[in-house]
Amino acid sequence: MKCSEILDCVYEYSGNDFEPGESMPLLSQIQVWLHVFFCQDCAEKIERLERTMDIMKGEFFPVLQKPSGFNSWADMEDSIMAKVAAEEETEADFSYANPGNLSVRGWVIAGVLIFISFVTAFFGFDFQNVARESGNSFLVPVGITIGIVVTTYGALFIGGNLKELSKRFGL
Repeated sequence: MKCSEILDCVYEYSGNDFEPGESMPLLSQIQVWLHVFFCQDCAEKIERLERTMDIMKGEFFPVLQKPSGFNSWADMEDSIMAKVAAEEETEADFSYANPGNLSVRGWVIAGVLIFISFVTAFFGFDFQNVARESGNSFLVPVGITIGIVVTTYGALFIGGNLKELSKRFGL
């Protein structure tokens, strides 16, 4: 299903917490869950919807009087909308620049360093003599170690950059 169809389905059944007996069909729930598992944008939109629904269920508007400090309801609305716009801008700024994550360039540099270390390891520390003396009993653990390192690097690279890679390759 497309993103718009998934979001329409979620929006259609999101307000039915107050109407018993009308819940999302199991097949639709599975389709939504699978789509959200792979689509980060839809997951964020559904998370925002759920947070908004939780806020609205609580005491969101405890007193319906003109708030102090504002001349009218329109002034308060303008102030709130300015804060919402500022928050959306800061979220957009931080969505791609997480200080804890490596950039794609950092991942590529790390991959090149790992590759160079593998290539040079076979020339250093008298590797040929050790490999000749130990035979296959030495080469099997070396091969397994290299496989684990390359697999782990690939999994972390793809998992850490899934959003950028899916946008770059149109997935």
